[in-house]
Amino acid sequence: MKQKFYDTAVKQEKAILVGVITADETEELEKEYLEELEFLVETAGGKTVKHFTQKLMRPERATYVGTGKLEEIKEYVIAEEIDIVVFDDELSPSQLRNIENELKVKILDRNNLILDIFAGRAQTAQAKTQVELAQLQYLLPRLTRMWTHLERQKGGIGMRGPGESQIETDRRLILNKISLLKDKLKSIDRQNETQRKNRHQLVRAALVGYTNVGKSTIMNMLSKSDVFAENKLFATLDTTVRKVVIENAPFLLSDTVGFIRKLPHHLVECFKSTLDEVREADILIHVVDISHPNFEDQIRTVNETLKDLGAVDKDNITVFNKIDAYKPTEVFEGEELKPLTLEDFKQSWMARHNSPAIFISAAKRENIDEFRQLLYDKVKAIHTARYPYDHLLY
Repeated sequence: MKQKFYDTAVKQEKAILVGVITADETEELEKEYLEELEFLVETAGGKTVKHFTQKLMRPERATYVGTGKLEEIKEYVIAEEIDIVVFDDELSPSQLRNIENELKVKILDRNNLILDIFAGRAQTAQAKTQVELAQLQYLLPRLTRMWTHLERQKGGIGMRGPGESQIETDRRLILNKISLLKDKLKSIDRQNETQRKNRHQLVRAALVGYTNVGKSTIMNMLSKSDVFAENKLFATLDTTVRKVVIENAPFLLSDTVGFIRKLPHHLVECFKSTLDEVREADILIHVVDISHPNFEDQIRTVNETLKDLGAVDKDNITVFNKIDAYKPTEVFEGEELKPLTLEDFKQSWMARHNSPAIFISAAKRENIDEFRQLLYDKVKAIHTARYPYDHLLY
């Protein structure tokens, strides 16, 4: 008898990405957005095979893109056996239903994708609760989509009520679950608040920044700990706090979840408690990936999120990381494209517009001593101001 072998490996899902270039966006900007979306798909375990874009004043109310573009996407989905179509904006419940009916494959929007990644990354009870709450809040207005199979049946006795009543039943169950999760989060927040009160005597610093800029690598370098660091978006989801000592100055350093443009509103709300470490920090260490072609936009996104959190008026250090990977974009005519020296960075507009600023490579450990000295001076100044008669530490 011939033996059968079965492939038990998980098949990597093939995805295509869809974005709309609106009046206030450029093709280059949308290209960058879709590249970031592709990185999100990769982080979630999928593989992107094609991008689709369309210029519109605003996304179509019914199907996000025009009917012609949707037909083009449908043909590609069928021909290439695509598993998922991911849209670069939040889709309304009606858009989601209409697109699913047309394409007959799994449809995700940007928010749903980020929620899926967060669900896979959550480790602590707090993070898991926050993600589940955000997922249920996202699902609630989209419940009708789960019952579209009833719409395909041609009425008849007994077919008018059950679908509707089932939706109401599910809605009640979800609302009850949301209420329970909110109570659970309040309880966790109270416990965390007690822990933070016990740490008030030490100066507190928080690493903030766009996702995947190297915060966890810097955390490991400064605290000599082993915080999970990976070249993927949202590698860190749970806030990690470590005690760090530079010379004779101890302080607490926290590594927080990275920010991203168009971060789902539900997630921002749910994770505000986690980001209390940011709000209550004495020093914000804003880490920037200087090798990213649009790091200025990322800086703006982080600053806007900090403003939403009420955490802008704080002692701030801007750390331009990954200087070893930075590629200059402008050169004088006839000159070769040469890597910038540390002195070049210090004389640049980046240093002038972000004071105090430090330029490092955490991975290659370049200019780390100067970074540690700057941190030491900041910690010492805050501790001296808070405890003017404490001469034991310094």
